[in-house]
Amino acid sequence: MNNISRTAIFTLLLISMTTMMSNVAIVTTLPRLKDYFSDIENIEFYSRLMLTLPSLVIAFLSPFIGHFVYKFGKKNSAILALIIFSLTGTAGLYLDDIKSFLISRAMFGIAVATLMIVVTSLVGDYFKQEQRHKFMGYQSAFMAIGGVGFVIGGGVLSDIDWRLPFGIYFIGVVLLPMVIFFLAEKSKEDMSLIEEQTVQKKLIGIYGLAFFYMLIFFILPTQIPFLIIDTFGASGKMASSIIALAFLSNAIGAISFSKLKQKYSFSTIYIIALFIIGIGFLAIGNVHDVHLFYLTSPIMGFGGGIMMTNVTAWMLSRTSFEKRVKSSGYLTSFLFMGQFFSPIVFHPFVAYFGVQHFFIFIGCCLVTIVVVITSFLRYKTKLT
Repeated sequence: MNNISRTAIFTLLLISMTTMMSNVAIVTTLPRLKDYFSDIENIEFYSRLMLTLPSLVIAFLSPFIGHFVYKFGKKNSAILALIIFSLTGTAGLYLDDIKSFLISRAMFGIAVATLMIVVTSLVGDYFKQEQRHKFMGYQSAFMAIGGVGFVIGGGVLSDIDWRLPFGIYFIGVVLLPMVIFFLAEKSKEDMSLIEEQTVQKKLIGIYGLAFFYMLIFFILPTQIPFLIIDTFGASGKMASSIIALAFLSNAIGAISFSKLKQKYSFSTIYIIALFIIGIGFLAIGNVHDVHLFYLTSPIMGFGGGIMMTNVTAWMLSRTSFEKRVKSSGYLTSFLFMGQFFSPIVFHPFVAYFGVQHFFIFIGCCLVTIVVVITSFLRYKTKLT
């Protein structure tokens, strides 16, 4: 592990976990926030914007933040980001103006983007090849499990008081001394001794695949609650438990990535994961008993865990030390663009097909894409 201490690695894992909180920690408090500001015009829109604004900021500012991190340093950027993370994340405990709320969420998005870029680039610095793939599996698992904990924690706290879930962001204060004392940053001279020469390649194709993955995968948290609650009449508690199980399955998929990478290329793993996600869509679309969601939604989660780890590892394999931070910024941007645009792009299809038939439609499209690509590659191999 290139003489990186266990405390530094553990700190990196904990920072990775916090990035999941950009959305999920306050999702259960939004209906109550909407009631509190009920006298404000368009509060329905503003309350939803509270959830999506950080993603929008991350999507459009990450490339610029990547340049900042490169100049300012990864460790210094992480320290500054955690301070902003704590101040703006917890602002919901006392703010009483909707505009101030939105500004705080935008600033929060900047902090999350910075942390994601720092973490991704440091993973590339700390590890090589198989070590990197194994660590990234555990990293994605921490992110997924963290998402489960924050969803449940936010739900419990919102039942007590709608402001309390914002207190979860105080975790940034806990992580701050860990970053100051434990996080290590490698210099260019250090990396030149341990890093193999990497030929910088064009990454736009990988960015595009990352965008497509998130565009598809984010259908799960944005559409399945409506299917479970509205179509099947289940409780919000049951819906959240099903999504939480999908997150856990996501972690298992992430951990499985390193074993797949020993046998297959990045492009092949992408196709395998896409097929698993497609099967997950089809399985969810054919559910007729609400309890079967506990079996079908984890299929999508598992495929998504493989896919997310694969895309990030693929990008890191094609970058050098000098380009890693900026490349991480662009990857973060494309991932969150997919997250932001997912409900917008697919809304017309959901309106036309209905939620459950929409899942079947997307599943059929993905499986067809995999079959066509696989058939083309086999045909091409026979010709050569």
